[in-house]
Order: sequence, then C-alpha cells, then structure tokens
Amino acid sequence: MSHILIKNGYVITMDGPPIRDGIVLIEDNNITYVGKETQQAEHVIDAKGCVVMPGLVNAHNHAGMTLFRGYADDLPLKEWLEGHIWPAEAKLTGEDVYYGTLLACLEMIRSGTTAFADMYFFMDHAARAVEESGLRASLSHGMIELFNEEKGDADLREGIRFARKWNNTADGRITTMYGPHAPNTCSREFLSRVKDRAKADSLGIHIHVLETKAELLEMKKKYSMCSIHLLDEIGFLGPGELAAHCVWLSSGDMDILAERGVNIVHCPVSNMKLASGIAPVPGLLTRGANVALGTDGCASNNSLDMFGEMKTAALLHKVNSTDPTVLPAHQVLKMATVNGAKALKIPAGQLKPGMLADIIIVDMQKPHLLPNHDLESHLVYAARGSDVRTTIVDGKILMEDGIIMSMNQENVMEQAAISAEKLIQRVKEQSN
Repeated sequence: MSHILIKNGYVITMDGPPIRDGIVLIEDNNITYVGKETQQAEHVIDAKGCVVMPGLVNAHNHAGMTLFRGYADDLPLKEWLEGHIWPAEAKLTGEDVYYGTLLACLEMIRSGTTAFADMYFFMDHAARAVEESGLRASLSHGMIELFNEEKGDADLREGIRFARKWNNTADGRITTMYGPHAPNTCSREFLSRVKDRAKADSLGIHIHVLETKAELLEMKKKYSMCSIHLLDEIGFLGPGELAAHCVWLSSGDMDILAERGVNIVHCPVSNMKLASGIAPVPGLLTRGANVALGTDGCASNNSLDMFGEMKTAALLHKVNSTDPTVLPAHQVLKMATVNGAKALKIPAGQLKPGMLADIIIVDMQKPHLLPNHDLESHLVYAARGSDVRTTIVDGKILMEDGIIMSMNQENVMEQAAISAEKLIQRVKEQSN
C-alpha cells in the first residue's frame, strides 16, 4: 500500500471550511485523512504557500480536436463546420486522435484537470491515450445518425462495442457512456434506441442540446417542439444524461431539466467564440439543477484551461445580468469540482476520507495571486492553469513541482505537431 502525505497547505475541501496548514493523507487511490493531526507516509509533499484542492473536472470535451487548435478561427458557425472542421475530420486517422488526445491529456494535467468527459471518433485510440496518461475520463463514441437508418445502425453497433470494451478499465479510471450527437442530427427513433441501450447497460448518455438558435428553430419546424420537450416526450431525460451547452432554454425547459435531474455542462468560452449565445446558468442553479463546466474542444475554445473557464463563467453572467453578485467564486469553484464529479458519477470533487485521491496543488506564491485576502476568489479570478504545481489522479502523481511524470512531454508535443501537419496536408490535397 502506497502512502502520500501532503502537508502545510491551505486545504480547500469543498466539504466545509478551508484548513490552514492542513494535512491530506492518501493511501493507494483513496483519501484517508484530512485535517491538522500529524500523519506519517513514505512520500511527503510540502505544500507550504500552496492551495491543496480537488482536481478540476472538464465535463465536456473533444480531446482529439487539439490538432485543430487555431485552424479555423473567427468564422461563422456554418462556414466553420462545413468549410473547415468537417472536411478535416473526414481525414482523421486513429493515430491522429491518439496523439491529439495525448496532447490534450498533457495540457489538462499541467493545468489541473484530473477528469474529463469526451465524445469523438476513433475512441479506442483516445482511450489508449487516456490509459497511458494516468487521467480519469468518461468516454463515448460520437454517433451522428443524420436520419440514415443504415448509418445509425453502424454507429450504434460501434457505440455499444466501444462502451462495453472500455467501461471500468484502466483500474477504473476509464468509464464509458453513449454519445448521440444532438437531437437535430439524430432522429427521434434513434435517440429512443440509444436510451434503451444505455438503460439496459446501466450507462449514461453524453449529448449536445440546444447549443444554437438554429437547432431550436429546426426542431420547432420539424417537431413543433424544442429539443428538451422532444427528449422529455421519449423518456430520454434523467440523472444519467450529460447535456452539453443548453444555451437556448425557456423557463419551462429549465424546469424540466431540473426536475429530471439532468446534468448540464456550461461551456462559456466555446459558446462565446462561436457566438452561440449565453446559457441561463443562474436560472438553472436557482432551480437546483446540477451545472458543471466544460471547455468543449480546442477548435472552438483553443484552450483546455479550466481556470480560464471558471473566470469566464463568473464574469459572463455578471455582465449579462448586470448583477455583480451572480455566480460568486465559491459557486463557480463548485461547478468545476463537486458538480463535475457528480455529473461524471465519480466519487471525487471533494477532499474527505473515502473520496478518490484526485488532487491538485496550486502555487499561490505568485505576484498575481498576492496578497492572500480570499484564496477561493484568487482561484477563480486570478489563477491560471500554469500555477498548478502538482497533479495527482487515483493516488498517483502525474506531475510534481511542474515536472510531468506520467508521459514524455517532448515526444507527445512533437508527435502531435507532426500529426496535425500531415492532417492539414491531406485536407489541402483533397481540396485541390
């Protein structure tokens, strides 16, 4: 049994008041003690001048899209998708997704994310990257049926195969979900089949919902109802669902999501960059809905830094509501830890005995993080991913004092750059 002792830190437990000069003891992959009493362990980490806190949870991502970072920026959504992203994705290989996902895992380890939810293609390769990186992830094969029964059958077969192969692998760090893309790209019948399959396999569902106004108008024209009402009508919604974006919601939609216990993922940077709109997060939280945070993929965000996502979320809703009290720092921190862990069904997001040892140590001895008036406020409004000093997942140290332990950083960066260059070259050759 391995023991890791973290001492002298400012421990933010997310389960009660912070503990100054606190101690966290890890045995194997679990937290066994949090407090101030002296403990013993063979590996001791001195966190003096640092915050010790739960790792951040990125609840909506497309990790392989790191290869598209900066590839097609500042374009209208239709042109961005149809003219650039979809043609490039058509040329992806499993090797591309493997190195793109490794690069994403490297970025997340360095910036304090310990778990993420991912939906993409070539997911066996993505899962292999996650397994090697040491991170925790909930993975799903993206199914875009496009109202084509033959394509839907093939997508569902692959979704089932992947989900069954990888669920509870990598010592439990990898779990799986089903990943139908969205209500406007999948038929009502296909969504019902996915729901039945997920229920039979006791798995959750990861889906995009009402990300754009175009989806809202399309659904109303086709079904005379919005996406939320259609999903509710077919019995799709429940605590097992992870609904990304949820921008174009009515009050009635918010009531339904809260009543059904759906987990909602707010992606403020992506929604702002693509001009999709502003999700009504304060209204959802007021109704008691579980709202987590996600970055979305690097093609529509450029960064997987959850500290940046927290700051953006807090500021966006203040200016949108003209109310500076909306989404205070503690609430946003909760969205990125407790709520994210709940959404992914992970016993983490808090530092207390019995929880998984997914922990980060943030160096607060930086000019932009002083003086220490309110450390939770600093984490949301002033900290950056680069301030993370140590990242621990499942009781294993993936980064210590800024040094990556679980992978070869230089090799990952080099191979990802080569994959991206070859990918774009294939796209150019196709268009010529």
